[in-house]
Amino acid sequence: MKYTCLNPIAACGLERFPEGYEQTENLAEADAVLVRSASMHDMEFSDNLKAIARAGAGVNNIPLEKCAEQGIVVFNTPGANANGVKELIVAALILGSRDLKGGMEWVEANKNDENIIKTMEKAKSKYAGREIQGKKLGIIGLGAIGVLVANAANRLGMEVLGCDPFLSVEHALDLSRDIHVVKTREEIFKECDYITLHVPLLDDTREMINEETLGMMKDGVVLLNFARDLLVNEDALENAVKSGKIRNYITDFPTKRVANLDHVIAFPHLGATTEESEDNCAVMAVKELKDFLENGNIKNSVNYPACDAGVCETPGRITICHRNIPKMLTQFTKEFADLGINIENMTNKSRGNYAYSILDTVVAVSEETAQKIAATEGVLKVRVIK
Repeated sequence: MKYTCLNPIAACGLERFPEGYEQTENLAEADAVLVRSASMHDMEFSDNLKAIARAGAGVNNIPLEKCAEQGIVVFNTPGANANGVKELIVAALILGSRDLKGGMEWVEANKNDENIIKTMEKAKSKYAGREIQGKKLGIIGLGAIGVLVANAANRLGMEVLGCDPFLSVEHALDLSRDIHVVKTREEIFKECDYITLHVPLLDDTREMINEETLGMMKDGVVLLNFARDLLVNEDALENAVKSGKIRNYITDFPTKRVANLDHVIAFPHLGATTEESEDNCAVMAVKELKDFLENGNIKNSVNYPACDAGVCETPGRITICHRNIPKMLTQFTKEFADLGINIENMTNKSRGNYAYSILDTVVAVSEETAQKIAATEGVLKVRVIK
């Protein structure tokens, strides 16, 4: 197997590739790609490419539909960088409440004042803030990061409200019992002193912070956005910070316009930029690729369904990326029956327009058999594992 890295990937991850894997600089000959932020939208992919692993959560830099159509499975690493983001958000809550930035700038401007100890006593009242204890924090999106933020804020004495219509059982179990889960975003907009966003960019979430939703919020609300810049309408944001509706806007995505606004605290996309996060993402990405390349299993894909048949214990295994249309499985089983090959185990999962099948057989699967399956209308890619 050959893999290529489009960005630097932590060595502790790449070391997980065993003997038999080779790194290449040539994308055309790679079986798999590891990527962080490099844009892949204008790249052409060879038939040899089987998988792409994003060492991080966001996949806006990868053409998901194009990959799905070519039978290329795209993975991400949800939760691997969650703690790093959570810690920065805790810091952001404090920065949004106490004018530490202004105070530090005052010290820098007056550091050569021989009487700084006296003058700062008069100046410091300008930078007085408020405490977060006892305040209401609203969290929109209770995924891996949102749950960690909720629990941390709860321990800091905040009253925490969370909203996520797709809250998973796993994340619900990790959520402190003190967190109040509400049904709608509007409840959070209307009730909370602090609001933090932790949702993907979808049609439903694009510019979810706009003139209408800002109008629902308390005057002096502190808004945190460590998810996506396009969740916030910049016209509405500018009006809100100028009018005082927003006390502070804290973001990890500073566009030129936003970075030049007052009452904005912006970071250069530092959320997951920690040594630990980068290591965790690299390890998880390599683990996902190895399981897919060696066993055909899919976990944490963003364009194909999760599908796990374990380690193959039979002489043969074949995997099929195909369209989610009727009679596909019937055609696969008929093809094997016509060849006199018995199927011992079969797993099939679907996700939207695409589906994935793993078939274990009592004999090794030949390339001739794979080619016959690949010729079936609706099949996008076939791969022989054994």
